[in-house]
Amino acid sequence: MYIILFGAPGVGKGTQAKILAERKNVAHLSTGDEFRRNMLEETELGKLVKPIVQSGNLVPDEIVSQIVTDALSQTRFESGCIFDGYPRTINQAQYLDAFLAARNTPVTKVVNIEVDEDNIVNRLLQRGRVDDTEKIIRERLEIYRNETSPLLEYYRSNNILVSVNGVGELEDVYARIDAVL
Repeated sequence: MYIILFGAPGVGKGTQAKILAERKNVAHLSTGDEFRRNMLEETELGKLVKPIVQSGNLVPDEIVSQIVTDALSQTRFESGCIFDGYPRTINQAQYLDAFLAARNTPVTKVVNIEVDEDNIVNRLLQRGRVDDTEKIIRERLEIYRNETSPLLEYYRSNNILVSVNGVGELEDVYARIDAVL
């Protein structure tokens, strides 16, 4: 089972991915967590992505896809994965599709979590990360609309896209996601 949780920054992908991974006994891959870990440990990758992340821009496809490839090569991802924050572009989606096709393990479902913009801004400001100022959040949402949302059509055309309302109590949102899986 390879599930992609999709949606704008702050819709709850990370939270729901952790719950899904635990309840479905599938590994969770968060590119955002990988970036933050590398920045904290000041690895070469961390030094490379830190100014990009702090400016609110997306990390280049090649770097993100390399992180995903390396992660998916680990044994904990052999039986599936809940993707959180990847893919974000058509190039990344095509890369992932090719990588998984070579392993005969295609993406099972893409769950688009929908939340209105003002709600997203409030959620992200409350989590208190250094890279979560209102200006940067709104810039990331604009980048999302321009660069990432075309993925909805890509996955819709592959008949694996479903959308759920991401507003409400944690368990209610989880139940909506679980129902479409």
